[in-house]
Order: sequence, then C-alpha cells, then structure tokens
Amino acid sequence: MNKSYKLIQPLDRMAIAVILLLSVLIGLIIWNGDAVKPIVRTFTWEQQQIGADDLSFSLTFSRPMDFKSVQENLKIDPPLAGKPSWAGRRMVYTLLTPAPYGTNYQVKLEKGRDKYSQAEGQNRVMQPFTGSFTTRNRVILYIGADPEIQGQLVLYNLTQEQKKVLTPKDLIVMDFEPFPNGEKIAFSARSSKNPDLLSAQIYTVTTGIKSQVDKETEAAGKVDLILDNKEYQNLKFDLSADGKTIVIQRGKRDNPGDFALWHLSTSNDISGEKSTPKKLQGQPGGDFLITPDSKAVAVSQGQGTAIVSLEADSSKPLDFLPQFGLVQAFSKDGSQAAMVKFNTDYTRDLFLVTNQGIQKQLLKTTGSILSCQFDPASPSLYCLVTQLISKEQYIEQPYLVSIDLKTGVQKPLLLLPPAQRNVQTSLAPDGLGFLFDQVVPISNNTTQLPANTLKTDDGEPIASSSLWLMPLLPIADHTNTEIKPEQLPLVGFHPQWLP
Repeated sequence: MNKSYKLIQPLDRMAIAVILLLSVLIGLIIWNGDAVKPIVRTFTWEQQQIGADDLSFSLTFSRPMDFKSVQENLKIDPPLAGKPSWAGRRMVYTLLTPAPYGTNYQVKLEKGRDKYSQAEGQNRVMQPFTGSFTTRNRVILYIGADPEIQGQLVLYNLTQEQKKVLTPKDLIVMDFEPFPNGEKIAFSARSSKNPDLLSAQIYTVTTGIKSQVDKETEAAGKVDLILDNKEYQNLKFDLSADGKTIVIQRGKRDNPGDFALWHLSTSNDISGEKSTPKKLQGQPGGDFLITPDSKAVAVSQGQGTAIVSLEADSSKPLDFLPQFGLVQAFSKDGSQAAMVKFNTDYTRDLFLVTNQGIQKQLLKTTGSILSCQFDPASPSLYCLVTQLISKEQYIEQPYLVSIDLKTGVQKPLLLLPPAQRNVQTSLAPDGLGFLFDQVVPISNNTTQLPANTLKTDDGEPIASSSLWLMPLLPIADHTNTEIKPEQLPLVGFHPQWLP
C-alpha cells in the first residue's frame, strides 16, 4: 500500500480541517459563555378567541428565566388582573375574573432576564415578545315578538350590531338553551298552526358562530329535530354544562300517570343514528337542574331536593336535602348552590348551600324567588325576587337584588312594575351586563286568539315585549354610581346571553 495515501488524500484533509474548526468554535463558546438571547417559544392564546371558561394562558421560554424580571415586565393591553405561577421554563398566568367580551388584547414582554446570566457575569435580556388574542363577541339570543319574526329565535351580535333569524316561521319557539361553545342552540318549539303548549318538540339549530378562530363551522339556521312528541309530551328541558346531555320532563299522552324525567345524549351513537332517550327510573318529574359537572341532576321531590345520578342507578339518590324545596342555581365549579326553603307561614328563604356543609340564609321574602345567578366575576349572587304588597289581591312587586356572599349585604339594583312577574333575566358570561325583558300582555277582553299567539311560561298571551340591558360595574369599582338600564332597539322576550 502506498504510504502517502494516509496523508495526502483530499477527504482526510477536509475531515481534519472540519475537526479543527469545530474545536475552535467550541472553545470560543466555552470562553465567551452562551450569548443566545432567550425567547418565548409558545403562547397558548396566540391568535385565539377565548370565552369566560378560559381563565389562564401560558408562556414557554427557551431558557430558564428570572421570575421577577418576567412578572414585572409582562404587560396586557387592555389590562387583565391575574396571578403568575411557574413550572420550570413555563409561566402560567391565571385571570382573577373572566376577560370582558368583545375586546382585542395584546400581550407584551420585554427586558425579561435569563435566570443564570447574572451569576455568569452576563445580563442576557430576552428577545421582545408580542402576542395577541380576542374574546368572543357580545351576543344575545331572544324570541322575536315583531309580527315579521314572531316566535322565531333571533341572534343579535351587540359587538358587530348584526341580527340573524335562526328558526323558520312555521315554528313557535317556547324555550332554548345555548351549547357551551355557542355553535348550536337547543330549543323547544310547537307548530305555528297548533296552539297547544304541550305539543313541543326538541330541536337544535346552528348559530354560524365560530368557537375558535381557525375552526370551520356550519352556516346559521340549520335545524335538526332530536326528540319528537309522538308518544310523550315534552315539557321542560335542561342542557348540561358540557353540552352532551339534555334532561327532559315528559308525560305519556295516553297515560297521565307516566310522568317522569328522561335524559338524552346530544351526539349520535356509533352507527350514526340519533340517540334514544332514557327514563330516570323512580324519579318524578318535578323542577330540576343539571349539576355543573354534568353527571347528576337536582330534582324537587315533595318536601326536599334529591341529587340523582345521570350515569349510574337513578332510583337511589346520591344525596337528599329535606329542608330545601328548590335549587335556583349552581356556581360554575359546583361548590355552591342557591336553594329555596318553603316555610309554613308562606314565606320563602334563600340559602347559600356549600359542598362543605355550610347553609347560610341570604334573604327572606313574602313573595317568590323567581331566579338566581352566580356572578362569574365576584362573590355575588343576582336574584329576581318578588315581595307581596297586597294580600287581598295578591299583588307582587318584583325587583332585582345583588347579594354579597361574603358579607350577606343586599343591594337592590332595579325595581320592576308589579305586573311584571314573568320577567326573564340573564347575566353576561363576563359578569358585566344583565339582560331582562318587559312583556306587554294581551288585553283580557280579547276572546279568540290565533294559533301562533305568543305566550309566557304561565300561558299568558303576549302582545309585545321590550328588551333591556343593564351594565354592571367591575369588581374593582366600589363607587355608588347609580346605573340605569337602557332599552335595546329589539322587540322580543326571553333574552339570554350566548356563552
């Protein structure tokens, strides 16, 4: 073998040169230290549209960071109060209250320092970062009372000032509940040619709204029948918080004694067929409300309230509260409930009941407790309550009250006319607005009404109705500024916010 082969081959010379170059570069890096600036690798809300259930975002960095420098220099515009926490190179920022809807946000971070830079005699400052996200539009739903859209379900985008009619003219919508992502609405409706309030069927309809910016969605107005009325009358219904289950109060047409609660999955089965409703065995069809975990339902049973499983044996309640006859509302996390106690002197007490066994009386009234909602932005409860002002004629005065759950202090917010007992209310998902309606009934001297006449839950004929919006102050604002509701340029009733 030629001895010069080992020394003069071009490939060998190239390999030796590369090794020498890499050795020099490694030496320079060791000598100078790591001078690469840290960066934000991921921002979980980047270009996303978030809702009231989205309460935290995270920033993941390329290197371990100095916590204090990052937290002091993190800017959110408009500001969102929150608390940071760390897990290695990942910082999680948890909001104290839901982000206000209909708003564009920017997240900026600069001058954050590398965790080890000072110890190495360096002062490595991160590469400036800017991210953005938006919140969902402020959108309301209501049943139209205008002659042109009478009884139809209407969606109105307050942020963009756009209106969509979602359901056809041949259906009179009686009740509805939006799915948690806002893409569909579950509703009960009867035919416009049938005046029977017990002839309702259960449907879903698409809203045309995207729950995520990069997600495709169906066009608005696609109606799908999910439960007919051939054998059973469909009365009240409730949609679970996860949108996967509907509980319906039903009565058999040819057997009045067969009256119970049924539950139905909103998704199709494995074969693609529509799900079949299942009866909750041993459970009478009293007032009911699905629990926030979507696994059980609270049912009024005579002198108490039973908590019944939707997943296991429903004949044996998971819990029973004998002193409370009605559940008005659950907090979002399920740790608290607003419950009504019916007294022998015909008064009613409102209690706060917690999963720790605490029962705290909030108010007493000689009238009724019509509805309650927990504020997502503060430890408060909003309730629509009536007070009896005439025992002889049994006239009730309805009013809206805010109750501080920590102190028990009551703050009346709005006094309504005595005739307005059928008021429907809805608290905004960000806690910054309250919707309510004011129904104008048809005069009593009207003898015969057409089949498509609109009616309240109590069966009272509706002539017209107006919608009102009352802004609510943020939790940080402790001023005594009086806030007055404003009438919206919409004719309808039964308003609800879209989640």
